[in-house]
Amino acid sequence: MTVTLADLNRMAAADFVASLSSIFEHSPWVAERVAGRRPFSSLDSLHGGMVEAMWAASDAEKISLLRAHPQLAGKEAEAGTLTAHSTSEQDSVGLTRLSAEEKARIVQLNAAYLDKHGFPFIIAVKLRTKAQIFAAFEQRIGNDRVIEFTTALSEVGKIARIRLEALLGQ
Repeated sequence: MTVTLADLNRMAAADFVASLSSIFEHSPWVAERVAGRRPFSSLDSLHGGMVEAMWAASDAEKISLLRAHPQLAGKEAEAGTLTAHSTSEQDSVGLTRLSAEEKARIVQLNAAYLDKHGFPFIIAVKLRTKAQIFAAFEQRIGNDRVIEFTTALSEVGKIARIRLEALLGQ
Protein backbone atom coordinates (compact mmCIF):
# COMPACT_ATOMS: atom_id res chain seq x y z
CA MET A 1 0.00 0.00 0.00
CA THR A 2 1.36 3.41 -0.88
CA VAL A 3 0.36 6.59 0.85
CA THR A 4 1.35 10.18 0.17
CA LEU A 5 3.16 12.54 2.49
CA ALA A 6 0.09 14.79 2.32
CA ASP A 7 -2.04 11.84 3.51
CA LEU A 8 0.31 11.23 6.44
CA ASN A 9 0.26 14.90 7.37
CA ARG A 10 -3.59 14.96 7.41
CA MET A 11 -4.19 11.72 9.30
CA ALA A 12 -5.25 11.51 12.90
CA ALA A 13 -2.23 10.75 15.09
CA ALA A 14 -3.34 7.13 15.65
CA ASP A 15 -3.66 6.54 11.90
CA PHE A 16 -0.29 8.19 11.27
CA VAL A 17 1.32 5.88 13.83
CA ALA A 18 -0.47 2.84 12.38
CA SER A 19 0.69 3.74 8.86
CA LEU A 20 4.30 4.07 9.99
CA SER A 21 4.39 1.43 12.71
CA SER A 22 6.43 -1.03 10.64
CA ILE A 23 9.09 1.42 9.48
CA PHE A 24 11.17 0.72 12.61
CA GLU A 25 10.91 -3.02 13.31
CA HIS A 26 8.23 -3.71 15.96
CA SER A 27 8.80 -0.19 17.35
CA PRO A 28 5.78 2.06 16.72
CA TRP A 29 7.04 4.39 19.47
CA VAL A 30 9.28 6.06 16.89
CA ALA A 31 6.26 7.14 14.82
CA GLU A 32 4.40 8.10 18.00
CA ARG A 33 7.17 10.51 18.93
CA VAL A 34 7.06 12.37 15.62
CA ALA A 35 3.30 12.47 15.06
CA GLY A 36 3.08 15.85 16.78
CA ARG A 37 5.82 17.31 14.58
CA ARG A 38 3.67 17.27 11.47
CA PRO A 39 3.36 18.53 8.86
CA PHE A 40 6.50 17.16 7.26
CA SER A 41 7.57 19.01 4.13
CA SER A 42 9.39 16.11 2.49
CA LEU A 43 10.40 12.48 2.78
CA ASP A 44 13.75 13.76 4.03
CA SER A 45 12.13 15.72 6.87
CA LEU A 46 9.93 12.77 7.87
CA HIS A 47 12.84 10.34 7.80
CA GLY A 48 15.07 12.82 9.60
CA GLY A 49 12.49 13.34 12.32
CA MET A 50 12.05 9.62 12.84
CA VAL A 51 15.79 9.00 12.96
CA GLU A 52 16.18 11.90 15.40
CA ALA A 53 13.53 10.32 17.63
CA MET A 54 15.42 7.02 17.50
CA TRP A 55 18.74 8.64 18.49
CA ALA A 56 17.04 10.68 21.26
CA ALA A 57 15.59 7.54 22.84
CA SER A 58 17.04 6.05 26.00
CA ASP A 59 19.73 3.39 25.68
CA ALA A 60 17.21 0.82 26.91
CA GLU A 61 14.78 1.81 24.15
CA LYS A 62 17.53 1.65 21.53
CA ILE A 63 18.60 -1.81 22.70
CA SER A 64 14.96 -2.91 22.57
CA LEU A 65 14.73 -1.56 19.01
CA LEU A 66 17.84 -3.46 17.98
CA ARG A 67 16.61 -6.65 19.64
CA ALA A 68 13.29 -6.32 17.78
CA HIS A 69 15.15 -7.06 14.53
CA PRO A 70 15.33 -10.65 13.37
CA GLN A 71 18.56 -12.49 12.77
CA LEU A 72 19.53 -12.76 9.11
CA ALA A 73 18.27 -16.07 7.73
CA GLY A 74 17.54 -17.04 11.34
CA LYS A 75 14.81 -18.74 13.32
CA GLU A 76 12.12 -16.24 12.35
CA ALA A 77 12.86 -16.75 8.65
CA GLU A 78 12.71 -20.53 9.05
CA ALA A 79 9.45 -20.31 11.01
CA GLY A 80 7.90 -17.88 8.53
CA THR A 81 7.36 -15.26 11.24
CA LEU A 82 9.37 -12.40 9.75
CA THR A 83 7.53 -9.15 9.10
CA ALA A 84 6.59 -8.53 5.48
CA HIS A 85 9.37 -5.92 5.26
CA SER A 86 12.02 -8.27 6.65
CA THR A 87 10.91 -11.12 4.42
CA SER A 88 11.12 -8.93 1.32
CA GLU A 89 14.47 -7.48 2.35
CA GLN A 90 16.10 -10.83 3.13
CA ASP A 91 14.64 -12.44 0.02
CA SER A 92 15.88 -9.59 -2.21
CA VAL A 93 19.51 -10.63 -1.70
CA GLY A 94 19.00 -14.38 -1.56
CA LEU A 95 19.18 -14.86 2.20
CA THR A 96 16.11 -17.07 1.96
CA ARG A 97 17.91 -19.32 -0.54
CA LEU A 98 21.29 -20.04 1.05
CA SER A 99 23.40 -23.06 0.24
CA ALA A 100 23.95 -25.52 3.10
CA GLU A 101 27.44 -24.08 3.61
CA GLU A 102 26.16 -20.48 3.65
CA LYS A 103 23.36 -21.44 6.05
CA ALA A 104 25.79 -23.10 8.44
CA ARG A 105 28.07 -20.06 8.32
CA ILE A 106 25.28 -17.55 8.95
CA VAL A 107 23.96 -19.61 11.88
CA GLN A 108 27.47 -19.54 13.37
CA LEU A 109 27.88 -15.80 12.72
CA ASN A 110 24.43 -14.99 14.17
CA ALA A 111 25.21 -16.90 17.38
CA ALA A 112 28.67 -15.38 17.83
CA TYR A 113 27.47 -11.85 17.09
CA LEU A 114 24.46 -12.07 19.42
CA ASP A 115 26.63 -13.56 22.18
CA LYS A 116 29.23 -10.78 21.86
CA HIS A 117 26.98 -7.75 21.31
CA GLY A 118 23.64 -8.70 22.89
CA PHE A 119 21.54 -7.89 19.82
CA PRO A 120 21.24 -9.32 16.29
CA PHE A 121 23.49 -8.25 13.43
CA ILE A 122 21.67 -5.49 11.55
CA ILE A 123 22.50 -4.31 8.06
CA ALA A 124 20.47 -2.61 5.34
CA VAL A 125 20.48 -5.69 3.10
CA LYS A 126 18.79 -3.97 0.16
CA LEU A 127 21.88 -1.77 -0.22
CA ARG A 128 24.28 -4.71 -0.51
CA THR A 129 24.88 -8.01 -2.20
CA LYS A 130 24.89 -11.30 -0.34
CA ALA A 131 28.71 -11.38 -0.55
CA GLN A 132 28.92 -7.85 0.90
CA ILE A 133 26.59 -8.84 3.73
CA PHE A 134 28.73 -11.86 4.65
CA ALA A 135 31.89 -9.72 4.47
CA ALA A 136 30.36 -7.02 6.69
CA PHE A 137 29.18 -9.69 9.13
CA GLU A 138 32.71 -11.13 9.32
CA GLN A 139 34.24 -7.67 9.81
CA ARG A 140 31.73 -6.20 12.24
CA ILE A 141 31.65 -9.20 14.58
CA GLY A 142 35.08 -8.08 15.80
CA ASN A 143 33.97 -4.52 16.62
CA ASP A 144 33.65 -3.49 20.24
CA ARG A 145 30.10 -3.15 21.52
CA VAL A 146 30.01 0.67 21.54
CA ILE A 147 31.02 0.88 17.88
CA GLU A 148 28.64 -1.90 16.94
CA PHE A 149 25.74 -0.32 18.87
CA THR A 150 26.20 2.89 16.87
CA THR A 151 26.72 1.03 13.59
CA ALA A 152 23.60 -1.08 14.09
CA LEU A 153 21.48 2.00 14.84
CA SER A 154 22.86 3.72 11.75
CA GLU A 155 21.84 0.69 9.70
CA VAL A 156 18.36 0.84 11.26
CA GLY A 157 18.12 4.42 9.97
CA LYS A 158 19.04 3.25 6.45
CA ILE A 159 16.45 0.46 6.63
CA ALA A 160 13.83 2.99 7.73
CA ARG A 161 14.66 5.19 4.73
CA ILE A 162 14.20 2.27 2.33
CA ARG A 163 10.89 1.35 3.96
CA LEU A 164 9.62 4.95 3.87
CA GLU A 165 10.54 5.25 0.19
CA ALA A 166 8.57 2.07 -0.54
CA LEU A 167 5.57 3.24 1.50
CA LEU A 168 5.53 6.61 -0.25
CA GLY A 169 6.13 5.04 -3.67
CA GLN A 170 9.47 6.74 -4.23
